[in-house]
Amino acid sequence: MSEQALNAHPIDDGADGMRPGEHSWPGDLTTVDTRFGVFAAVDDGEVTRIRNIRYAVAERFAPPVPVEPDPREASARQYQRLGCPQPPASSDGLFGGTMRGVEFDEDCLRLSITRPADWAGEALPVMVWVHGGSYVSGAGDVGGYDPAALVREQRVVVVTITYRLGVLGFLGGGDPGARPANLGLLDLVEALRWVRFRIDAFGGDPGRVTVFGQSAGADAIAHLLVASGAEGLVNRAIVQSAPFGIRQRRRRLQERMRRAAGPLAPDAALDELFAAQDRAARAAAGFGLRSGMPFSPQYGHAPLPLEREVAAGWRRRAPELEVLVTSTTEEAAFFLELAPKLKSLTSRRVIGPPTRFALVRLVTSAVYTRGARRFARLLARGGGRVQVARFDGRPEGSRIGSAHAIELALLFPNAVAWAPARLLAPHGAESLVEAGAPLRAAWGEFARTGRIVERHVRLGRGWRGGLRVR
Repeated sequence: MSEQALNAHPIDDGADGMRPGEHSWPGDLTTVDTRFGVFAAVDDGEVTRIRNIRYAVAERFAPPVPVEPDPREASARQYQRLGCPQPPASSDGLFGGTMRGVEFDEDCLRLSITRPADWAGEALPVMVWVHGGSYVSGAGDVGGYDPAALVREQRVVVVTITYRLGVLGFLGGGDPGARPANLGLLDLVEALRWVRFRIDAFGGDPGRVTVFGQSAGADAIAHLLVASGAEGLVNRAIVQSAPFGIRQRRRRLQERMRRAAGPLAPDAALDELFAAQDRAARAAAGFGLRSGMPFSPQYGHAPLPLEREVAAGWRRRAPELEVLVTSTTEEAAFFLELAPKLKSLTSRRVIGPPTRFALVRLVTSAVYTRGARRFARLLARGGGRVQVARFDGRPEGSRIGSAHAIELALLFPNAVAWAPARLLAPHGAESLVEAGAPLRAAWGEFARTGRIVERHVRLGRGWRGGLRVR
């Protein structure tokens, strides 16, 4: 494709009117030659981004169908940020609005590839990012997940995946002939299959692929380890803050959600779908901590086994796995910030601090750390190579502490995207590249070797604590 033809493609400014690159994607258009054809890309002198490659197509409420890479179609979208349609998330303020400028489109089964700009033909380790967001929000290719520093420093190829969410991806099943369950999980299987068989054309080594994800993204990875059709696609994984404590005994919750959502027509307007999604989420109330993440994969529906078979599936896969399981020391502090009544209670002068400490400790253990340890022990006893790590990092002067998702800013240190994030207050966004370099080095080491040697990874300037590995 000629430079003239590339320049002729329309460039989307984003919904907020920003110029291309102003928020996240600086650089000039270039080309990347592959066996699938010549792709347009954005090169900033340090990394090259080949963005919005379609890995599958899907009709609404239908399973994904894999497709071959189309360089001309992808080349027209090099400055767009695409995401599955979704209502605004309650956590936007904590994250600083990292979804700003995203174009929502049901044609969202896309992945983006970032590699070093000076790539010279060598096969690099691959890191595949699965975003979180309680299975209802987020996208793979946004400013808050900018992998440039990770790629530049660790000399890896990073692939970010976007998949279906909410009622479009994680609420189905029920009566025979109804819309399928687990469509978002099926999307991820197709994306990983795309990576396995095609990433070599973009500079990645298909024999060294690490899948990493946080929160719902980590939960999805754990489920992919027992998913039919995903055998051999995940052998090395970093599972960050997966909510293992609320993944079980969800059948009644999911049945109530399906009834509340009601029948959904394939041609319904998005507003109707979002209203049904809201009804379903409200119907999940009363199921304890599980109500905090009502949408999730459904056992006994393709590609997942029955719930009682999951542990055996993990043990069966364990001998071929290298896994790092992480959590933060104050996961639940994130969710206190989203609950005004609890936040008010824990802010009181006398009873507030001890109440906050007890709540954060109790919920963090119940939802995250106990289940993470059980998962790690099960894999290790099955013959897996497993490490467990606790992250206690936080910005100096932080009121919130080492909360859920706080390490993401260090792994993906786009200072512009993270600057408004209350999660990093008061000054945590000012030194993200320097502070997070040791953590990114640890993730890079795991991607290359399947193990982290250093037992205490200390963060850099402006942050306290770090990662403790055992």
